[in-house]
Amino acid sequence: MRYADIVLPLAQPAYTFAVPEGMAVEPGRAVAVQFGPRKFYTGIVWRVHDRRPDFKRIKSIERTLYDAPLLTERQMRLWEWVASYYMCTTGEVMRVALPSLVKPSGTTEEEFAADEFRPRTERYLSLAPELCDEERFDELCERLERRAPKQYAALLEIAAAGGGGRGAAGEVARRLLAADAAVLHALEGKGFIRSVARERTVERGAATFRLPELTSAQREALAALEAQFAEGRSTALLHGVTGSGKTEIYIHLIAGVLARGGDVLLLVPEIALTAQLIERMERIFGSRVTAYHSKLAPRRRTETYLRLNRSEGGEFVVGARSAIFLPLKRLQLIVVDEEHDASYKQNDPAPRYNARDCAVMAARLFGGRTLLGSATPSLETWLNARSGKYGSATLAERYGDARPPEVLVSDTIRAARRGERQGHFNKLLLDRLEETLARGEQAMLFQNRRGFAPYVSCTECGWTARCPDCNVTLTYHKASQRLVCHYCGHTEAVPAKCPSCAVTEVVPMGFGTEKVAEQIAGLFPEARVARLDRDSATSERAFGAVVADFAARRTDILVGTQMITKGFDFGGVTLVGLLNADNLLNNPDFRAAERAFQLMTQVAGRAGRRAEPGTVVIQTSEPGHPVIRQVAAGDYEAMARAQLEERRTFFYPPYARLVQLTLRHRDPMLLREGIVELAARLRARFGRRVLGPMTPPVDRIRGEWIAGLLLKIESGASAARARELLGGELRRFGAEARFKSLTVVCDVDPQ
Repeated sequence: MRYADIVLPLAQPAYTFAVPEGMAVEPGRAVAVQFGPRKFYTGIVWRVHDRRPDFKRIKSIERTLYDAPLLTERQMRLWEWVASYYMCTTGEVMRVALPSLVKPSGTTEEEFAADEFRPRTERYLSLAPELCDEERFDELCERLERRAPKQYAALLEIAAAGGGGRGAAGEVARRLLAADAAVLHALEGKGFIRSVARERTVERGAATFRLPELTSAQREALAALEAQFAEGRSTALLHGVTGSGKTEIYIHLIAGVLARGGDVLLLVPEIALTAQLIERMERIFGSRVTAYHSKLAPRRRTETYLRLNRSEGGEFVVGARSAIFLPLKRLQLIVVDEEHDASYKQNDPAPRYNARDCAVMAARLFGGRTLLGSATPSLETWLNARSGKYGSATLAERYGDARPPEVLVSDTIRAARRGERQGHFNKLLLDRLEETLARGEQAMLFQNRRGFAPYVSCTECGWTARCPDCNVTLTYHKASQRLVCHYCGHTEAVPAKCPSCAVTEVVPMGFGTEKVAEQIAGLFPEARVARLDRDSATSERAFGAVVADFAARRTDILVGTQMITKGFDFGGVTLVGLLNADNLLNNPDFRAAERAFQLMTQVAGRAGRRAEPGTVVIQTSEPGHPVIRQVAAGDYEAMARAQLEERRTFFYPPYARLVQLTLRHRDPMLLREGIVELAARLRARFGRRVLGPMTPPVDRIRGEWIAGLLLKIESGASAARARELLGGELRRFGAEARFKSLTVVCDVDPQ
């Protein structure tokens, strides 16, 4: 009797099922199994063996799914690495790695079968076999040309589309033909053409591409990267200032891999960026480009996954972080654009993986190469490149005639004292904005808060509107006249009078993008103002409309959050304003200075990307802050050295590995008891490496109270051994009856 260890899409270990006699199963194969008394799941065969498990009743696999295994051996190794490194189960990896329609489930066999994915089919037409003889084809065409000219035209169209000539034997998809359905039906009825329904295929582009010309600096960087990859380095950093043309180097490397029949994966941090990048890549690579991200319809994601699973190479995928799990069998190059971006890290649910780090590991497992690109690399990546662990190449100058923007720092306190502040804008920014609009150029204004105001307050008694389920203030959205919690989504109407003292109306305090857009439209009524944030870009179409209008210069001023800082290339933008740099700097996070430098440098990089010079105005109450000075000087290395020295002193990454433990419960007393107990147990094992218990700034979300611990593992110690010991302690802690109701979240390498 044979048995199979099956991974299910649950936070559970693999379970063993019996393999029915005569059933062909192999690792990576998808199967249908019954788990528990009623539920049917899709599982992945992980291991086939003949060792009978200890328990008495062993259920059998119901049936196999799909024609071929869903996972290769290398993909299985990647899943195992993700589960081990990020301290979760392989089933949790399965939940995010496979599209939803690939893994049907149901409470009955009938419900399971109804949920199974069935690929869309379409009709393919071809000439009847006897018409593949050119002489007979010509005879028929002569008759039809006189008697049925529409059928004659359709027959010629099928022959040309099927193989490019008379008497061609190839097939053509019905959707590609201009002929009427009635005409085609008549030809099929006479036996002149054949029709077959088959799963829809994707036409792939040619292997020759029109590549962009490179500057001498780009050619040097490309040659350096190719040499380092040829020497055997699996990972390299392309450190190029904003606007230096990193994408052109990506294109040349991608073209080389595709020409050799290899697969390429290009990762971007935000789904919003994929549309603009895909459009650019399609101009070079045509139909070779495949998009993959969570905003695509489930059917399209599933069709893409299954098509790639059948492919033998030459695929080019552009996607967000989940694309790292696609079944690219000949993966030779992974490009991680804007590698520093925190969006590559998944926060919830498990696995809480970082797609950049997974890309590095995947390339090693697949025998490929990883290129990390950024104008402001993460300090971990920069140190790896400086130490020689990673290869590296640098682009220190902007592409073509573009020059670095002029960075001006405007003191908000000084401006207020001098009466040179209107609303939330200093005179310096308003003057530059007026000059920019007068020249017919465009501007971008960055404010890292959405909504109209961060909170509303009573000027009489000091009352503020707070979320009933989270320990945060409610954000005021003027357009909808609602107060919104940006943590749990709770909304409520703005009170007419203060609920506490009933004396005065509540007043919006602070400012967000909605207020900025309203004020700037009032100050410059002739300007066309648009807003780009999570509230205005409610769909991919809405996002695309705002971006398209700005790219076509139908908008003069674009106000936005972090969405406007990443990857955009607008030729008309010559002015960028950062309205409140202090918000970026004053965060209780050891990465605050690094993140602030990255964000300010990235948004500043949107200005002056063509021949026209650009200007950046940074409004801050701390003009002498070291990070502000480093941004103004464009001195990444000064920031990196200062921050690395500080992190070495206080024992933070990259000189230590962090594991963050978060405990949640609705009973604050039980939570306190549990966190103190867990901290004591971990200290007995890890000593001073354990920090906490600590309370986060937002200590209640969705009705649950939150407390945390932090484990620091020095770089010289075995992180794998530390995770193993930690996992054992957490299992013992969770098995105790009094703490079973506590939710424990383990986040490795938190961002």
